[in-house]
Amino acid sequence: MNDGQELVATNRRARHDFHIEESIEAGLVLTGTEVKSLRSGRASLMDAFARVEGDEVWLYHMHIPPYDSGGYANHNPLRRRKVLLHRTQIRRLYGKAQQKGYTLVPLRLYFKRGVAKIELALARGKREYDRREEIARREADRQIQRAIRGRPSRNR
Repeated sequence: MNDGQELVATNRRARHDFHIEESIEAGLVLTGTEVKSLRSGRASLMDAFARVEGDEVWLYHMHIPPYDSGGYANHNPLRRRKVLLHRTQIRRLYGKAQQKGYTLVPLRLYFKRGVAKIELALARGKREYDRREEIARREADRQIQRAIRGRPSRNR
């Protein structure tokens, strides 16, 4: 990574299921055991999404497993977590996320200069035919690249 960023988790499914319109970096409010668990590289953004509620943004369904040495002070793995953004950013995201078909999805979770950050994206859901078109386009590009390199195709 760049700028001293240490990647913890990515949401690879997000780019497959959504058209990414724009992304924004935000901080997270975490407990001590959550940070320790993240530093060991354990988290999942698979089903996570963010929602604007009032003047705050909350992240739901991000799974951070309990810290092994946490004891009684361990956290709930699926609790909602507050996202730290400026008020103007929250208002802009709220206005755009209210449009039909738009949602806020996390793309990646990382540490930047020792602070946990999340990259949130304003995204619009893909339709089934969009996914099929994208797969067909990728396959066509691969076949073109094979033809340019002079390699035989697997489909023959």
